[in-house]
Amino acid sequence: MLHRFGPSIWISDGPEAVVAGFRYPTRMAVIRLSDGTLFIWSPVALSVPLRAAVDALGPVAHVVAPNSLHHLHLGDWQAAYPTARLYAAPGLSRKRKDIAFAAEIGDTPPPGWAGDIDQVAVRGNLITTEVVFFHRASATVLFTDLLQQFPHGWFGGWRALVARLDGMVGDEPRVPNKFRRAFVNRAAARVAVRRIVAWPAERLLAAHAPPVGSGAQALIARAFAWLRP
Repeated sequence: MLHRFGPSIWISDGPEAVVAGFRYPTRMAVIRLSDGTLFIWSPVALSVPLRAAVDALGPVAHVVAPNSLHHLHLGDWQAAYPTARLYAAPGLSRKRKDIAFAAEIGDTPPPGWAGDIDQVAVRGNLITTEVVFFHRASATVLFTDLLQQFPHGWFGGWRALVARLDGMVGDEPRVPNKFRRAFVNRAAARVAVRRIVAWPAERLLAAHAPPVGSGAQALIARAFAWLRP
């Protein structure tokens, strides 16, 4: 249910989500902070076995929705962990007024995880503003939707053609073309990406791509090379 990905970080794959007939895998990460509490990134559906596995690691203190597209299961996590603080990516609190968020996240980590995790909001995109995280202890960068890689054959019929043309299918994670076109403020995006590429990243986690265990810094630089002026 939970698989160790590196020092103080675990991942769990959840049920597939279907959007406009496209099947998307889901993935979350659990990070144990220096104070022993847990940071939950992009939570998936909360099953009984998953909750037991999470509880065995420590108390849940922070639950984070890293962009405005990944929010489907926040209500269940809030109900299960009422003392945890929920954090919304820019724009999500207007979309999910039924959720009591503690704060909106941006470029500065809140005190609760500032000692363990860095972050930056990738702004200037019409689809969503995604907050990308860097867990220092495991040298892991966490992307949500900005980097994707689906295996060949994942989609069928006309959806396979759309996915290929969009760049969702390839040899390594990349920014899909729909997200590239949606960057109407590329200058703002470049500022964020420069910070991300500067992180000494070894590992990469993304919601819709296979986990990468080494060479993440160079991979990220390649994935955003098109954004350079």
